[in-house]
This record gives sequence, structure tokens and C-alpha cells, in this order.
Amino acid sequence: MASGTSRDVLGKGLRVLGRAIREQPRIFAVAVSGSVLFGLLVIASAYVVGAVVGDVVVPAVERGAVAGGALALAASALFGISVLRVVGIFGRRLGAGYMQYRLQAAYRRRVTRRYLDLPLAWHHRNSTGTLLSNANSDVEAAWYPIAPLPFAVGTLVMLVGAVASLFVTDWALALVGLAVFPALFALNVVYSRRMAPRQARAQRLRAEVSGIAHESFDGALVVKTMGRESQETARFAARAGDLRDALISVGRLRGVFDPMLETLPSLGTLAVLVVGAVRLQQGAITVTELVSVAFLFTVLAFPVRAIGWVLAELPRSVAGWERVSRVLDATGEMPYGDVTLDPARREPATLGFADVHFGYEPAEAHQPGTEVLGEVTFTVPAGKTVALVGPTGAGKSTIASLAVRLVDPDRGRVTLDGVDVRELTAASLAATVALVAQVPFVFDDTVRANITLDRAGIGDDEVWAALRLAEADGFVAALPDGLDTMVGERGTSLSGGQRQRLTLARALAGRPRLLVLDDATSAVDPRVEAAILAGLRAPGDGGASILVVAYRRATIALADEVIYVEQGRVVARGTHPELLATVPGYANLVTAYEQAEQEREQNRTYDEVTPVPSGLEMEVDR
Repeated sequence: MASGTSRDVLGKGLRVLGRAIREQPRIFAVAVSGSVLFGLLVIASAYVVGAVVGDVVVPAVERGAVAGGALALAASALFGISVLRVVGIFGRRLGAGYMQYRLQAAYRRRVTRRYLDLPLAWHHRNSTGTLLSNANSDVEAAWYPIAPLPFAVGTLVMLVGAVASLFVTDWALALVGLAVFPALFALNVVYSRRMAPRQARAQRLRAEVSGIAHESFDGALVVKTMGRESQETARFAARAGDLRDALISVGRLRGVFDPMLETLPSLGTLAVLVVGAVRLQQGAITVTELVSVAFLFTVLAFPVRAIGWVLAELPRSVAGWERVSRVLDATGEMPYGDVTLDPARREPATLGFADVHFGYEPAEAHQPGTEVLGEVTFTVPAGKTVALVGPTGAGKSTIASLAVRLVDPDRGRVTLDGVDVRELTAASLAATVALVAQVPFVFDDTVRANITLDRAGIGDDEVWAALRLAEADGFVAALPDGLDTMVGERGTSLSGGQRQRLTLARALAGRPRLLVLDDATSAVDPRVEAAILAGLRAPGDGGASILVVAYRRATIALADEVIYVEQGRVVARGTHPELLATVPGYANLVTAYEQAEQEREQNRTYDEVTPVPSGLEMEVDR
């Protein structure tokens, strides 16, 4: 089983290397040419050294005088070979490094591009730590053998040339080479087989350690407030310890095989000297030939190691490639169509849901899927505001995701101005619809950059207009550097309500014709929220239709129509007063929301008038 597994790893590893060569053939040719030049010059240098010893040094010792011309010629030959070897080394290393880094950069782009193409359901089944590892350490591991690969190819050419030159020199010395070189290769193969499972486990543990670290850092607030620091530290330490042990196992195996790989060429040199001395006494070879062969075995020790480096890194490469290809081969992307809505059209868009069904894919293939929406039909008329109301888990956020095409329905249609959103181009959809999510995301950049996102046609005037509409211009103007203020990672320098208003301004800056608000003002003071919604509904240049997932009575009351959903179904629709009077479930839910909101307001008022110890102040969003 182990042997078969090793052959499988070797075959997969060679296919990965073949893919690299096919993708970068010219750079690989440059690197291999430099390596082959170096290898041939190694053989040439051995015979030059042999000639210097046999034809210059020995005669000089016998005569007691050195021939200046012969010595100068020998020195020139050695210098010329050294210069050409430097050229070969430069070409090999430059080509190999350039090829490796180009492949890594290209596949990082492919992996991240694939992340953006895959649907949210796929992302929900994969941890952030795993995705980070796929785009970083797994890509690096996949192409790690590229650095020694040209050296190894050149070494193979050098070994063939060395064996051929040995046969030309003397058959007995050639037999020594035939014994040593296969032994070196066999030892490298055994090394690779033993190393394969260790490298694969280490690569898997790298991803797990990265995932735990990311989860702990991302959930720092929960960890600290729940007093779980020691438990999280222990959880991370346990996995980090496993990774340490796996890497120590890799290092221990290298510690065993490295001396053996170093010793074999030395034993070969010793065997050459013993056999060569006998052949020299028999007159079969000369001193020049004996020195050349002995020197050749000495200088071959380091280049032959390049083959071992490639074989040793193949298991890690295979493990990394399999994790990368899992992303590249993942299915479920949502292709866009070729229909474009008129970009000059600025009036509000009409959103339509027609008998929409949707279910999330199961986490495991053998598990059944779960339908969260069924027979959902409603319309957001142009210029109108429609509120989605329902208990937790009713499917409101899923409807919002369908409206902006983060997911596609299993059955039914979602339309914009009568066009199925699946038929629209990506650019047309992005220019027409904007989503402000329940959890605001702010980049570690300036306020200006967070709002513009480098989109064309959004200058400072448009930024300030969007900020005013989002009731955010006041706090932004008060920031130390205004629009140039850095907001920190995830907007840590801002309050929750400020982050929500900033992300709302980001959406408004693009002048969408349909605005989808998924409880996007939950952290904002109700008075501010009312002002924002009133501003969005005010007549002006173009304007937008609004689909809002709402909880507060004040927000719901501003809507032209309310869609009440339960268990993924539209239960009722109408104005807020109509539903209060005719739908008991709706009335009970809104009343419960209102009571909860009143309690929060009372707590907020208490916090405003009660002194709080230094360092524990709570920022009240106004």
C-alpha cells in the first residue's frame, strides 16, 4: 500500500511539474539551458583538472621546474570554465526563480478570482482559514519544486554525460559509476516515499492552524467577553503542537537521509581511487584519467542532491496542488448574461419576484437540502418602498440576497424592469442594484476610498452628497482628516451606527435604481434612521426603489407596502395599518419589536445619564 501510494504521489507530482512547464515553457527552457551548461562544464572541469594534474603538475614535479606556458594555459582554461559556469548558474537561478514566482502569482489570482465566481453557498461550506491557506501557503507549496527543477533536469543530463565519459575512459571505472549513481537515485526515491505522508500531514495542519488563528482573532470580542482566552489558547496550542511535531518528523527524516546522500558520492570517490589505482598499475589508465574521474565524483555530490530536492518536495507539492485544484475545479458559479439595461435611464427600477423557490445546499453531500423559500411572489414598484417583515429565520435576508443576485432561485424568476437578473451583464446589475448588508463591512482605508471604491465618476461632491443622504456628513466632517481619515481594520475607529451609515453612503454614491437594505440601520438611532429613510423617499434626481428588511415600527410605517413572510412564504401583504388590523401574527411581531426597542431606548437613556467608569464608556450613536 505504501509503495502504491508513493508511486501515485510521484505520478501526480510529475503531472504538476508538467503543468508548470507547459504554462511557462520559454522561462523553463532558459533555466534548463543554464543548468545543462553548468552540468556539462562540471564534467569539462573534471577533465581539465585531470589534465592540469597529469600534464602540468606531475611533469613539473618530475623535472623540478614549472613550464610557464603550460601553467598559463591551464589557468586560462580553468578561468574560462569558471566564468561559463557562473553564466549557467545565473541563467538557471534567474529562470527558476522567475518561473516559480510567476506561477505563484498567477495561481493566487486564479484562486481569488474563483472565490469571487463561486456562490455564497460554497463559501459557507469552507472556513476562512482554509480559503486563506488555499490562496497563500497551498499555492506556494504547489510550485515549491519549481526552484530546484531546472537544476535537477540539468543534473540528469550531466549524469548521462558523466557515465558516457566514464565508459570512454575505462570500463571498470564506469561500472563504479553505474553502481553509485543508481544507488543515489534509489535513495532519493526511498526518501520521497517516506517523506510523502509527512509533508501531506504538515500541509493540512498548516491550514488548520491558520483557520483556528483566524477564527480566534476574528472572534476576539466573543472570546474576551466570555472569558475563553485560556481555552482558545489551549485549542490553538494543541493544533500548533501537532504542526510542530509534524515538521519535526519531516526534519528528523531529512536528518537521517541527508548524511546518507552526502556519503554515497564520497564512497564512490573512494571506490574510484581503489579501482583506479589497480587499473593504473595495470597500465589501463593514466594519472590524468584517474584524477579526472576522482574529481568528477567529488563535484557530482552537490548537483545530484537537486534530484533529491525535487523528489522530497513532490509530496508537499501534490498536497498543495490538490487543495488549490479543489477550488479551481469547484462548480456552482453563476454565469452572467449579455443583456444591458439602459445606463442613461436614471428613474427607479421595478423589482419582481415570480413564484421563487430557493434552498441552501447541504453541508455534506449525503444530507438533504433545505428549502427556505417557496412560492414567493411580489413586486417592488418603481419609486416605491416595500418593507419585508417576519420572524427570525423567515427568509428575509435570503430574499434580499436573491434581489441583488448573490444567489439564484431554484425555480421562478427575479426580474429588474422585467428582465431576468440572470440575463443581465455583471456591470449592468452592479450599476442598477445596491445592497447594504446587515453587518457593515468597512475596509482599512480612508473614508473617501471606502465610499468610492475607485469607481469612475464619483468625486468628492458625489461623496458628500451620499454622506448627507445617509446622515453621515456630520460625523465625517468632525473626523480629524475628514474624507482622508483612516478608519482602521473593519472600521474599528467608528461606532456601529457610523459604520452602517458609511456603508449606506457607499451604496448611494453609485446612484442605484434599486436599493436593498437588509436591516442596514439597526445600530442607528431611530431618529437618524427616520431621517435617512425620509431622505431616500424624497423626490429628486432619479431616486431609487427600496426593498428594506425592517424591524422597527417607525421604519415599517414609512413603507408604501409591507410584505409579511413566515417560514419562507409570503403570508400577507398590504399597508402597515391594514396588516396590524387583519394579521394577528404580524401585529404580535411588530408589538414585540416595539417593546424591545423601547427597552433598548430606556437602557440607552440610563447609560447617557449614569456615570461610567473610565475606560468603559459606551459610545451612543446620534
